[in-house]
Amino acid sequence: MKRVVVTGLSSITALGNTWDSVFARMRAGETATRHMPEWEGYPELRPKMAAPITDFEKPAHFSRKVTRSMGRVALLAVTSAENAIEDAGLKGDPLLKEGGFGVAYGSSVGSCDDLGLFARSLAKPADAPTDANTFLRLMPHTTAVNIGVYLGLRGRIIPTSSACTSGSQGIGYAYEAIKWGKQRGMVAGGAEELCASDALIFDTLYAASLKNDTPQLTPRPFDAGRDGLVVGEGAGTLILEELESALARRARIYAEVLGFGTNTDGAHVTKPMHETMEVAMRLALADAQLQPSDIGYVNAHGTATEQGDIAETQATSRVFGPHVPVSTVKGHLGHTLGACGAIEAWLAIGMLHRRWYPPTAQLADVDPRCGALDYIKGSGRELLCDTVMSNNFAFGGINTSLIFRKWQGAGATDQSP
Repeated sequence: MKRVVVTGLSSITALGNTWDSVFARMRAGETATRHMPEWEGYPELRPKMAAPITDFEKPAHFSRKVTRSMGRVALLAVTSAENAIEDAGLKGDPLLKEGGFGVAYGSSVGSCDDLGLFARSLAKPADAPTDANTFLRLMPHTTAVNIGVYLGLRGRIIPTSSACTSGSQGIGYAYEAIKWGKQRGMVAGGAEELCASDALIFDTLYAASLKNDTPQLTPRPFDAGRDGLVVGEGAGTLILEELESALARRARIYAEVLGFGTNTDGAHVTKPMHETMEVAMRLALADAQLQPSDIGYVNAHGTATEQGDIAETQATSRVFGPHVPVSTVKGHLGHTLGACGAIEAWLAIGMLHRRWYPPTAQLADVDPRCGALDYIKGSGRELLCDTVMSNNFAFGGINTSLIFRKWQGAGATDQSP
């Protein structure tokens, strides 16, 4: 079995694209939730707020030929992937095209505009003309495919389209491919573009926040006064490599991936189960050969939905007891769906390097039904720990848990990607 390390990092979020920028805005108490005036045109849509990225532009060197198969979600993914490859020092490296490098990446769906166009074309083809690229932009594996084509990767491709665990499964499956010697390196992560239909879906499930008059005060994960989640968008990418390969090319190393656990509830499509969430965390610990006491912080999924918050925190408390520090970044960034597992892994590694762990935004009074944990509130917390766990849970009862340790050997760095 191979040891797996993180040699490149990149993310695109509503609060910035670097650790320093995102953490600075979190320290200042900023959140990304905004009123969405363009959604006023949907009278059936009750949530009128989201956490959009307002400053993303297609890179100037992306030609029309390159981007004709990319909707916004693929543009976010490919941009993040290219930045991560450059951060890893692999841009232009022949290693990428020799078959030893692959991609494991996902999103909940493809681009919503193209999905809508395709649906309208079925009813009135003349009013909604489509072409082959329409499908390439809307297909669920559009992120993984476009990354592979753009970077010229010739290794294995693992598309992960599993809602809120798309990004974390991408990282986990990439880790396993390298650990078992099937690949030398992998581009891993997830992305999601903002779409009103996402908010509508959660509203039909009574899981979306409706605090339209006070968007700056929602979502409120784990809080007794929460009323649901807020959708967001973004992309996150990790470059994973086997340790020997990274050391041989004298790569900068951020962290080691120590463990991954995943399973499914096998019971209900939308109702989470704390029993199997707990198993996923224990699977990650067993894979890492660690005890719960070895984990210094847990980055929670924390969507601000009633059933999800309660089940997750009860499971976490069963594994770790009441004293492990826990927070979620979804109060700051919204729920980025297929991107959240990757963005949160990126931030969790950043926390290891910055030694600062953000609070759960808007958390004032922990719901008494939530599990007993050390919830980080207020202005965040300075912590001296070297190992963290990042958890995500998705519709379908899909559970994931990742464990990262700050790298302190050859190639160690504290530079910000």
